[in-house]
Amino acid sequence: MPTYAPFAADDLATEFAATPPEPSQLDVAATLLTLLRDTTTEPRPDMQLEALTLAVAADLPVLLWGEPGIGKTAALTQLADSLDLPLTTVIASVHEPSDFSGLPVVGDDPAEQGIPMAPPDWAVRLVRAGRGLLFLDELSTAPPAVQAALLRLVLERRIGALQLPPEVRIVAAANPRSSAADGWELSPPLANRFVHLQWVHDPDVVVRGLGGTWPRAELPRLDPAALPHAVAFARRAVCGLLTARPTLVHRLPGTETRRGGPWPSPRSWEMAMRLVAFATAAGSSRDVLSMLVRGTIGDGPGLELLASIDRMDLPDPETLLADPESAELPERGDLRQAVLDGVVDAVRKRPEKTRWDAAWRLLVRAVETGAPDLVVVPATTLASLRQEDWEVPASIEALSGVVTLSRRADAARAKAGR
Repeated sequence: MPTYAPFAADDLATEFAATPPEPSQLDVAATLLTLLRDTTTEPRPDMQLEALTLAVAADLPVLLWGEPGIGKTAALTQLADSLDLPLTTVIASVHEPSDFSGLPVVGDDPAEQGIPMAPPDWAVRLVRAGRGLLFLDELSTAPPAVQAALLRLVLERRIGALQLPPEVRIVAAANPRSSAADGWELSPPLANRFVHLQWVHDPDVVVRGLGGTWPRAELPRLDPAALPHAVAFARRAVCGLLTARPTLVHRLPGTETRRGGPWPSPRSWEMAMRLVAFATAAGSSRDVLSMLVRGTIGDGPGLELLASIDRMDLPDPETLLADPESAELPERGDLRQAVLDGVVDAVRKRPEKTRWDAAWRLLVRAVETGAPDLVVVPATTLASLRQEDWEVPASIEALSGVVTLSRRADAARAKAGR
């Protein structure tokens, strides 16, 4: 009979140990999800992101407007990661007004101690952290009572008896009322506390992001040496415009929808001035500055402010009249037109033959260095300033191909003598 060796218990243990258990399908799914979430970032020009980070650096509340699914929440999550700020998300529409104004807590002796307003737990966590990014999501679905309770939080950073640290930044997101779930228009007081940015998708950014690489959000690099100049420049730009256009200081829109967006007020002008200073110190592009100021004081006043800023760098008309042959004129057509109009206006205010002749020589230089059609209106106006004893200068002959200036001058003179 064959003999069999006894089966030892140690051999059984070794056999089971050599065969690891198969992972569950949920574990495999979790691994796959981790790989899908494994993305990286890269420096990439992105005006939306640059405008957002500049407003965050300026410590101004920002409101991102965009259709559902456009990536507003994902952008804020990536922003918090890039800036190494703890992200606290609060869905405004699922909270009561008391969640933002504080809940009353009765102490031992209310008559002596009063009744303090206790803040919510997320506010306490922000204070303990000392810094963070507070994300108020779905703001356009918050009813008016909740919006009223948010006023003090957005402007003063206070919730009940609790003051948020200065290092906490506030960013909100909203869908247009037409695409929001049970949406409301923003109240004018709340809307006027935000920098409004329209958030749209860039197909190239989306495609590259889905491939695993998203743009990197970085705070703007402010030049320490440029800070005093940036402040002086911003104040001069805003104060100069409001001095010339005092009706722009406060202009409440007439419709409910427009009141829920950016509009000019002393508060929003102060915000716009801060953004101009930060954009100047950071060397931001005009397009980024345009997004910011139009999102703070509205399209019309914002464009007027940008035009005023452009004119601040224009050469002095008196300097150009003193040496027209060597004058350096702006390349941009609108700025060149503004310079030529300014020169003609200077001659109108102090009409002298030598200044009139110098203005003509400057128009000749403008034709030689830029688009000829830009001189037609200034030339027509300048021709109308001719006095009876002024001879037509020889420099006009160089402009004969653009406009028949001698006949315009005679016609303008005849019309003025009627």
